[in-house]
Amino acid sequence: MPRPILATIHTAALRNNLARARAAAPDARVWAVVKANAYGHGIERAFEGLRGADGFALLDLDEARRMRALDWRGPILLLEGCFELRDLELCSRLGLWHTVHCEEQIDMLATHKTQLPHRVFLKMNSGMNRLGFTPERYRAAWTRLNALPQVEEISLMTHFSDADGPRGIAAQLQAFEAVTHDLPGERTLSNSAAALRHGATVAGMSDWVRPGIAVYGSSPDLPEHSAADWGLQPAMTLASKIIAVQQLVAGDTVGYGSSFSADGPLRIGVVACGYADGYPRHCSTGTPILVNGVRTRLVARVSMDMLTVDLTPVPDAGIGSEVTLWGRSSTGTLLSIDEIAQAAGTVGYELMCALAPRVPVVVAD
Repeated sequence: MPRPILATIHTAALRNNLARARAAAPDARVWAVVKANAYGHGIERAFEGLRGADGFALLDLDEARRMRALDWRGPILLLEGCFELRDLELCSRLGLWHTVHCEEQIDMLATHKTQLPHRVFLKMNSGMNRLGFTPERYRAAWTRLNALPQVEEISLMTHFSDADGPRGIAAQLQAFEAVTHDLPGERTLSNSAAALRHGATVAGMSDWVRPGIAVYGSSPDLPEHSAADWGLQPAMTLASKIIAVQQLVAGDTVGYGSSFSADGPLRIGVVACGYADGYPRHCSTGTPILVNGVRTRLVARVSMDMLTVDLTPVPDAGIGSEVTLWGRSSTGTLLSIDEIAQAAGTVGYELMCALAPRVPVVVAD
């Protein structure tokens, strides 16, 4: 039989999370962000749960081809735009909208020969300092684009760096509005954190919102709010089974480096999951895990293919018992991926994207 580890993508949870994002910005249309292969969930697997979106935002042309192969005929936005001139031809062929964030991309458009003018999203660097034109250069870039016959419509775009924290969005929003207040075109401003935390502030200013992590059931502003606080549900469950049981006495150690030592009688379960499956190696003793839907803890170091759990809270557990690493157990108990990420000193985004190719994946409602 195959190794018992399995990832499940939950279509109903994706629908729920998309609806939560839409409710946070009821007057805006919604991009479902499916970059990084739908944050590790798989574009094809996530599509059914997200097809209620108004458009899909992603990064590369291969992902755009896959969306069109799913018979999606609505808007697709390339969030980083085109990287070379020939990309523009594929944008025309696939009907893609694309971001323009530098002069070189305007230069490419100016030399592009096409009978189908492009819908572009002109990005402002309002403080993130990654992509985009500074406020001082933004209107000049807009003027250049507006003069090109290759451009049909210009939308306006920025990205908030601190929507999830105390700095908030006020300064960046003010910088954006000061420059763009009299420019025509639709606007897209809000990521997950901005949509959920600042929806009232940007109401009426944003025609599109761009929820990413929230769509997949992770909170964008931990630790202030959990996924449950926002009404989000886990879109991915990683589950396995106990494949061995060990009975320890005081002084017995577990795993590489003997980093864990039992201080008394202790029954532990060995689980078919390790860092080669995408479970973070940096998780330490105490990281929460569900066994048969009961909350318990990881003990000792995570190894390549296995980890060990304390069976004290689950005395009836044994070989074959269900282990939920994150997500929803068969009993309905939830374990947020955010808790595992916090224990590993990272974020839920990374864990989702790090699911290993060797882990089988199924889709369920």
